[in-house]
Amino acid sequence: MKRSNARWLYITPPMFFMWLFAQMDKLGVSVVITDNNFLETMGIENNAAKAGLFMTGFLFTYGISSIVWGFIVDKIGPRKTAAIGISLWVITMVMGGIVTTYGMFMVSRLLLGVGEAILFPVCNKFIANWFHSKEVGRSQSTWLMGNYLGPAIGIPMIIYIIGFSSWETSFFVLAFFSLIINIPMILFMTRDEPENHWAVNEAELSYIKEQNENDEVIKLYNKKENIFTDIKFWMIWLAMLIDSLLFYGISFWLPSYLEQGRGLSGATMGAWTSSAWVMAFAAVLIAGFLSDKTRRPALIGGIAYIIGGLSIIIASLTASSSAAGAMMGLGLACVGAVLTITQLLLVQYTNKEDTGAAAGLMGFTNIVGGFATAFMGYLVNVSGSFATSLIFLIICMFAGAISLLVLTPNEQKSIIKHTKNKQFGGAS
Repeated sequence: MKRSNARWLYITPPMFFMWLFAQMDKLGVSVVITDNNFLETMGIENNAAKAGLFMTGFLFTYGISSIVWGFIVDKIGPRKTAAIGISLWVITMVMGGIVTTYGMFMVSRLLLGVGEAILFPVCNKFIANWFHSKEVGRSQSTWLMGNYLGPAIGIPMIIYIIGFSSWETSFFVLAFFSLIINIPMILFMTRDEPENHWAVNEAELSYIKEQNENDEVIKLYNKKENIFTDIKFWMIWLAMLIDSLLFYGISFWLPSYLEQGRGLSGATMGAWTSSAWVMAFAAVLIAGFLSDKTRRPALIGGIAYIIGGLSIIIASLTASSSAAGAMMGLGLACVGAVLTITQLLLVQYTNKEDTGAAAGLMGFTNIVGGFATAFMGYLVNVSGSFATSLIFLIICMFAGAISLLVLTPNEQKSIIKHTKNKQFGGAS
């Protein structure tokens, strides 16, 4: 009997669109803060640090709530959790479009962080429940594509909406998208477990539930151990923390850097920013493929961090604004590749029952990432340029490389063990 492949047709599309629109909601503010009308309304003209706090506030509640949602998703399942979270972020986006003070807009960002914190626990739980271990890299890539395609589409769209109408309208449009697309997809297309889904046949269910001790996925972690006391898990957590610093530091300030630091027009800035997200989108696909193919995700992640650090060094030294835009885009792409790696390793390192809680701990790293936006804004205010902020990003890139490269000996041992088992027909 041919497998029905319901996991790819009914589970991955909702995850993709959740991230697609969530990233527009989350990162659209990076464009909004370049609009003079918004800055005047909020009373934060010429105050980069205060503008950076919008993302810091969002990520503070996002990180705290990720831990809470992690335990909730293990209790009530990813479908109900997603429906609750999406409903909350629709409400807060409407709120963001109607408030007229800095304080109330900050409240809307804090509440948006609570709602969007469901993303990591929900998606990792869906993948743990629905996908064979051989498919971890590809399945993670599906929602991570939305993570980067969202800004690639959303940034130019928001620039157009602000130019055509107003910054307030952009919030209403984004709320409408989640209301008519995300919520119906979650309710009607997904179920928590494959055995409860009408489109799953016996062949697919058997494949999903298959337990093969000689599986070609790298088994770095003995699942009888407690993951929260395993140093290897915390090295991946550290890599994710650094990835959060880099992701929000680059994504939030990239439009301002290109427009103010490099003197590009709004249209050119939008084009380069969108291109950066397209590059990141491609990097997610490549990282997922290479991880499944080579069974060396930590090594690939370490190399990606090194390439990212070198690209930002070039961006800081070049006199060409176009080259700087391209190199910053490559840096963001490398950050996207590492995010793919950390999420892949998360699923490999956890029991199915603990995936939500472990993903919540990963989501908590966004709190630290949020401080990167305010810290970089502070550096810009103090130094009068983006130079010191770029140095901060470079240091983070190489520290992240170290956190992943220390895991590569374990990967090599696992591959050697797996090869021997295949040769002699033994169980691992």
